[in-house]
Amino acid sequence: MNDQDAKNRLADWFRQWRSPLRKFLRGRRAIPASDLDDVAQEVFLRLMRYERTELVEHPQAYLYKMAANVAAEWAIRAHHAKPHDSHWLATLSSGDDPEHSVSRRQVEREVLRAIETLSVRQRRMLKLHYFEGLPYAEIAERFGASQRSVKRALTKSYDRLYHELDPHLLGEITDGRE
Repeated sequence: MNDQDAKNRLADWFRQWRSPLRKFLRGRRAIPASDLDDVAQEVFLRLMRYERTELVEHPQAYLYKMAANVAAEWAIRAHHAKPHDSHWLATLSSGDDPEHSVSRRQVEREVLRAIETLSVRQRRMLKLHYFEGLPYAEIAERFGASQRSVKRALTKSYDRLYHELDPHLLGEITDGRE
């Protein structure tokens, strides 16, 4: 049997027995359902590496035996990769404060809303200055404007944002930085 015939034979096995193999693996409960396709693929990949497929008298039985071995390997590997012990759960602590997370999202939405009140030109200048750290001269060059007009536009933008944002919210923003 030549190499191409062997590959075609394996491809036929894959098409024919992929679904029954997944059912077999699901029934073993040795691996999570999310890994079924990965284990089935591993079985067929190992079969592809086997060069003497013509010697296999009962291919489906051979496939299932190999699948059982691969599933056992995966279960052992998963057990050793992620050892679980209930006393570790007591030491786990979340760094997230749910109230702070909700408050932070509210602040972010409010800041975005306030930024949307600016003109497109003001938003672009603000982005270049604040996020990209460009000085007035470079912003002016990009817009074909003077440094003075850039400074004036940014000053007006900051002033508009200051008046748009709730003073209580501004306190939360500065408190969050500490």
